[in-house]
Amino acid sequence: MAEEGYKVTLNVYDLSNGLARQLSTSFLGKPIEAIWHTGVVVYGNEYFFGGGIQSTPAGSTPYGRPLRVVELGVTHLPREVFEDYLRAIAPRYTAETYRLLTHNCNNFSNEVAQFLVGTGIPDYILNLPAEVMSSPMGPLIMPMIQNLESTLRNNAAPQATQFVPTPASVSVPEPEKVAATPSSTAAKPEEPAAAAEKISREAAAPAPAPAPAPSPAPAADPLGSARGKVQEEVMREFAAIMASGTLRASEAAALAMRRVMERHGDAATMQQG
Repeated sequence: MAEEGYKVTLNVYDLSNGLARQLSTSFLGKPIEAIWHTGVVVYGNEYFFGGGIQSTPAGSTPYGRPLRVVELGVTHLPREVFEDYLRAIAPRYTAETYRLLTHNCNNFSNEVAQFLVGTGIPDYILNLPAEVMSSPMGPLIMPMIQNLESTLRNNAAPQATQFVPTPASVSVPEPEKVAATPSSTAAKPEEPAAAAEKISREAAAPAPAPAPAPSPAPAADPLGSARGKVQEEVMREFAAIMASGTLRASEAAALAMRRVMERHGDAATMQQG
């Protein structure tokens, strides 16, 4: 196997489950194909950045079935060398260093792909944040993105998940420790819920003059109130999910966004009908 090399592929997921394609024109003023998440598959495992560097047997990540699989090439590096490399870069990929726009799962996949096969992942994945921020709604959603990042960092597990080569050590979700004792289940979730409510109040506040967009102000104004309502809904949903104590903050945020987008998607469908 070492002589022939190890096949390296990229699993590409759409975190919005198709809703980005349906609703992006309404929300952003331009079409977005998907909200991309990626993981690199090699040596029978999938490696990805989520609260730290994670490793699971290929096909068993929490993201379901990939939307597409991209062939990246073949590596001749032994698995041990690759895992030593992951340990070396682990301090740069923690919950604290995560940045939604500039240091995310796709940036990790790109760096790992370059190490393994000397080439990066497709540009359309890496360019998604710039594409979103260049949309008419980009300046308006920036405060929401910053609040979300702050919430994820504040409510993440105190110890970032560092890479460990044995898959079993990676699959122990932090919330299960909370759920182990009934009393702690009731007490712990209040902190993230309170944090989310605080962020929701801040989001609902008049917001200190978000640098007015130069020219397309007329087009952005009608959508501003709608965006504010959606943001409030997301934060309320996030608080409710975190109060249950069953999911990590990053998973709760993704689920909250998905539920709100689905509600608005259903409402749009009813109006059209």
